[in-house]
Amino acid sequence: MTQADVLVQAPEAPPDWLTAFEPHPWLRNGHLQTIVGNFFPRPAFRLPAVAETVEVDPDDGSRVLCHCHWQPEAVRARRLTTVLVHGLNGSSSSRYILGIASLAWDAGMNVIRMNMRNCGGSDALTPTLYHSGRSGDVGAVVRHFTERFGLERVALVGYSMGGNLVLKLAGEWGIRAPLVAVATVCPAIDLAAGANALHEPGNRVYEWHFLHALMQRFHRKAEMFPDVYRNNGVGPVRSIREFDQKIIAPYCGFQDADDYYYRAAGARVIDRVAVPSLVLLAQDDPFIRLFPETRARILANPHIDFVEPRYGGHCAFLSRGSADGMHWAEVTVVRYLQAVTEDTVLSAA
Repeated sequence: MTQADVLVQAPEAPPDWLTAFEPHPWLRNGHLQTIVGNFFPRPAFRLPAVAETVEVDPDDGSRVLCHCHWQPEAVRARRLTTVLVHGLNGSSSSRYILGIASLAWDAGMNVIRMNMRNCGGSDALTPTLYHSGRSGDVGAVVRHFTERFGLERVALVGYSMGGNLVLKLAGEWGIRAPLVAVATVCPAIDLAAGANALHEPGNRVYEWHFLHALMQRFHRKAEMFPDVYRNNGVGPVRSIREFDQKIIAPYCGFQDADDYYYRAAGARVIDRVAVPSLVLLAQDDPFIRLFPETRARILANPHIDFVEPRYGGHCAFLSRGSADGMHWAEVTVVRYLQAVTEDTVLSAA
């Protein structure tokens, strides 16, 4: 493993949980990794799940939908519980969420696949929109299940937008039981930089894809809650920044897009993260960007392990294949959580 292959915050030899990422020989390109990773087939997902809604805002009754996989009751409370948070326009059924859920379950962990507001077919559960600042929703899910089952240890795992949410919550919470670790894959913690990157000519196809789904959801919400949303008063929306300026800001309590990007960014509180945390980001990610000051704050935080392979695209990291399979990031996250929480598979009672 060379410095060009993987950059790790710690200057010593790579820890046991980290192996070098060797991309599939046909996928040494960030765009190819991103696109193929979004459609690459996986084994059928067969874990038994319990669906439950969790109230995240008592003022308006907003709830989020979670799919939970619980280890046997006799050991449930002391097993590590992972809360998995998807990215923009994703859901608890996104391929990467199902993939890491299976790995975490096989490692003996409880797994909660959390949907952000409106995601996973849950539009009717809230009159509000989801956005990158709703870290409190993740906190509400943690509190709910901790109180219900007496959970002793919880780890947060987030992809892209979900990565911003979990790092933002970790910064806001600092040291607070039962949170013991955080792991993120391509976290969008500098929102303004990401919005600008999506509008670059080479990334417009991603921006159009995101915008199409976001506008569909907005029109659906306007039909469901006509007293809240002005479906015909928005005008044309041609970029993510315009969506945030015309829709997120006025309907979610921000002055404008810049105010939203500042207040919702996990980068703003990254130096307050106080539990072991992994930031995994590919150098060739097409649209996740870190401002220099954010990178410096990450590297200055001794609680954060920053891993930056040369290849991997956005939330893909499809490797050349080994005994661990092709999905390197998912294996790395689970190994990291096991290492930093000293988690072991206990025998079920």
